[in-house]
Amino acid sequence: MRKLTQALIATGIALSLSGCATVYPTTQSPINSNVKVRGENVDFEKVVDAYLITPQLVKQLAPRTVKASDNIGLEQQIKRYQYKIGVGDILNVTVWEHPELTTPAGAYRSAAESGNQVHANGAIFYPYVGQLNVVGLTVNQVRDKLAKALSAYVTDPQIEVTIASYQSKKAYITGEIKNPGQQFLTNIPLTLLDAVNKAGGLSDNADWHNVTITRHGKEEKVSLAELIQFGNLTQNRLLSDGDVVHIPRNDANKVFIVGEVSKPQMLKITHYGMTLTEAIAQSGGIDKLSADATGIFVIRGQRDVNKSTVSNEAEKIDKIADIYQLDLTNATSYVLGTEFYLKPYDIVYVTTAPATRWNRVIAHVVPPLSGFNNLTESILRVRNW
Repeated sequence: MRKLTQALIATGIALSLSGCATVYPTTQSPINSNVKVRGENVDFEKVVDAYLITPQLVKQLAPRTVKASDNIGLEQQIKRYQYKIGVGDILNVTVWEHPELTTPAGAYRSAAESGNQVHANGAIFYPYVGQLNVVGLTVNQVRDKLAKALSAYVTDPQIEVTIASYQSKKAYITGEIKNPGQQFLTNIPLTLLDAVNKAGGLSDNADWHNVTITRHGKEEKVSLAELIQFGNLTQNRLLSDGDVVHIPRNDANKVFIVGEVSKPQMLKITHYGMTLTEAIAQSGGIDKLSADATGIFVIRGQRDVNKSTVSNEAEKIDKIADIYQLDLTNATSYVLGTEFYLKPYDIVYVTTAPATRWNRVIAHVVPPLSGFNNLTESILRVRNW
């Protein structure tokens, strides 16, 4: 790796001394320079695209607008929802005017302690009736079934059946939540939003955008950011028995601020997003003495590019990075910076080099991007250059 770094520096020096034509990034300006990547010559114009940050570009790259919307399908699911009794649930049975058949209770016994538990065979034991299979039934169905069975002993029995304790069905919520664990399903439908609220809300390190719900071995990704921030109810779900809701950490939602800023650092993108201006401001702003106002670059690597695809064969060369330039000598650019949203693993680089040395800047920054796993190494190269 040290040899590669030395080779890159030598390439930059050779380019600056040889009088090669200088390339200025335009709204879509390829970079005409060659550099060694994995031992082969690769044209920058084939692996990198350079853009000026303009109002048109900001509009094109702006995050998708999310609007509040209803979820008719979920509303219908909730209306149709009925809790089905399962093994472990405890039932409370009342037979009016027949206290001898009513589930006994007392001052020192709760309904759950004195009720009829559904056993592993799916049945409860009830006087005169014996074993009564109740698994998979609603309380109304159990009531009708029990009334029919008791009619041989009681004239027109008036029965009420309730669930004293819900124990059979549960969903799990894990990850970056304040109170992770299981949540029992009851006669009240449990939605994703309900589960998050019951668990105390998300932690500070939660990734709001990539929440997964696993059901029967299949994963579905939903965005709590859209649901909670914007009221997009299409991201809400009705949870079922065995569902696993996982809120991942936001470790991947980070950007790197390097170069001529007061405090080079790594920043985490919040669930509200982060703009270029915010990132620079959080890093203490650009160094007024050494920074070049025309040389603020955002380097966005292509994460799905395999290093082995980069070769001198045109048909096999993939783009390894998009590079965006903000020119703060133009007053309107300050506004553009507040509307240019960063993406995970973006590198914001403030250079001392004027735009006329663009080729040299890119020669030191881009090659490591041919392998996305080397992004951290590219940051170190830029900072030490």
